[in-house]
Amino acid sequence: MPKDIFKKRKQDILSKKDKSHRGKWDEKILNLCKKINSFDCYYTTSSCSGRIVLIINKERKQSGLFLKMYHNLISFKGIKKDIEEILNKIKKEDVKFKMEPCALHVACKGFKDAKELCDKAKLAGWKKSGIISINKRFVVELNSTERLEFPIIKNGKLLVNDEFLREIVKQSNKKLKKCWKKIQKLNKFLSDQK
Repeated sequence: MPKDIFKKRKQDILSKKDKSHRGKWDEKILNLCKKINSFDCYYTTSSCSGRIVLIINKERKQSGLFLKMYHNLISFKGIKKDIEEILNKIKKEDVKFKMEPCALHVACKGFKDAKELCDKAKLAGWKKSGIISINKRFVVELNSTERLEFPIIKNGKLLVNDEFLREIVKQSNKKLKKCWKKIQKLNKFLSDQK
């Protein structure tokens, strides 16, 4: 892609309003995004530092499915309270618990830039990373592998006991911390590059 077109597209994308559910950057991935956007050959199009969600289980995406979303560590007491609130609100819905890893989409000026970013991400532990588009621009998707997903409410009834829930809180927090370390590691690799 010609340099001036890439530069213009980068300016357009980075000046747009944030369309994420939160409407703002995740604090824990902000420095990494700033670092990526400081290079002439890259710009971020979406990012997540890792999150935990309680979501209505539907085949198709639609608005209003997210019941609770956490971008920080969770506590047993806090999630238990949130689940009780959900149980009082919904009657026949199925709800999933999901812990999702850190993820980034980055537009790259050329193939060489895309490959270099993928290679660095993999070295930093973002194992599920690759080039996902080569049409109008090269787009890289960077993903870590920490993930948990299971049904937690079926037909308005809680499927897990407190002991299981405590273990899930522990495992989810452990996985989130691993994500955040990988974000810092990739940021360091990119800082060493400049």
